[in-house]
Amino acid sequence: MDLLLILTYAALCITIFKVFRIPLNKWTVPTAVLGGVVLIGTLILLMNYNHPYTQIGNQVFSSTPIVSGVRGRVIEVPVTPNQLLNKGDVLFKIDPVPYLAEVDKIKAQVKEANQGALGLESGVQAAEASLTKAIAERDKAQREFSRYQRGYDKGAFTAQQLDTRRQAYKAAEATVKVAETNIDQAEIALNSEIGGENTTVARLLAELRKAEFNLEQTTVYAPTDGFATQVALRPGVMAVPLPLAPVMTFVHTEELVYTAAFRQNSLQRLRSGFEAEFIFRALPGKVFQGEVVDVIPAIGESQFQARGALLGTDALRTNGRVLVTLKMNDDLSEYALPMGTAVEVAVYSDHFTHVSIMRKVLIRMKSWQNFLYLDH
Repeated sequence: MDLLLILTYAALCITIFKVFRIPLNKWTVPTAVLGGVVLIGTLILLMNYNHPYTQIGNQVFSSTPIVSGVRGRVIEVPVTPNQLLNKGDVLFKIDPVPYLAEVDKIKAQVKEANQGALGLESGVQAAEASLTKAIAERDKAQREFSRYQRGYDKGAFTAQQLDTRRQAYKAAEATVKVAETNIDQAEIALNSEIGGENTTVARLLAELRKAEFNLEQTTVYAPTDGFATQVALRPGVMAVPLPLAPVMTFVHTEELVYTAAFRQNSLQRLRSGFEAEFIFRALPGKVFQGEVVDVIPAIGESQFQARGALLGTDALRTNGRVLVTLKMNDDLSEYALPMGTAVEVAVYSDHFTHVSIMRKVLIRMKSWQNFLYLDH
């Protein structure tokens, strides 16, 4: 662009010198040169500051490492690598037999526990019947003891006979207390509930939900619309639920977002909603329209993290670029660009808008230059 401006200015000066018959001397020539330096330099500085440009940019996307939720042997991998999938499509399946068996076992335990819970009411009734019997035995022993006490007072019974009836009454009284304790325990067991369920039944139902969840994890589905890539998984492989051992990578086909890194000099001319233009090295000679979405409010090179040693001044010697997210307004579907394609971006602020024509010319020239490259 600077060469174009210099040539344009030189042609303008030559025209003026010829039309107005201005003589070439030590005053006119230096004046024209100095005027050109000031004029062109001012225009370039205004353009660079108010309408920033960067070669550092990419179309960015998110991916998810797919990790098995349970341990098991893979029996089916129906997914085709790099083919579009809908949310909920099957990625792979793990042998469900061990988890089916666990679900069936816990279901049987739940039924058994339910029957036991029904038997608790019968246990309370049996304890109440035992208490009634114990009270009757106690009352009978009390009457016998009272009768022997009266007979002993009249000399009809010996002290040993009286003591025997006294001990029998005490034993009957202890039996009544034991029966009362048994009723309390039976009622506690009957009335112990969590969420309306007997405690044993509630515990088994919780284990059943966990077992059913593990069974569901034997089939892994696509989390969103997208595609699976680098699928090395095959039937027979043992899948394990370890975050460091993903079995494939899933790429999400969400709305395309572009990120570009700009110099900090033009930070005040980067605002949400500003017009932007994109050029791709993969599409020489084409310029696409877009806009700024957001300026990321942190620069990664300057972050501090807690550690055992104090930070020195070297940690402050950073000069990272400002990351800006942008969106494309034009349709790129016909070009079939791979996700992550490199991009160059120019942003047009609302300051000195008349200078933006220089940036627009320059970025188009840059796009045409992408036709020229050499492979070594």
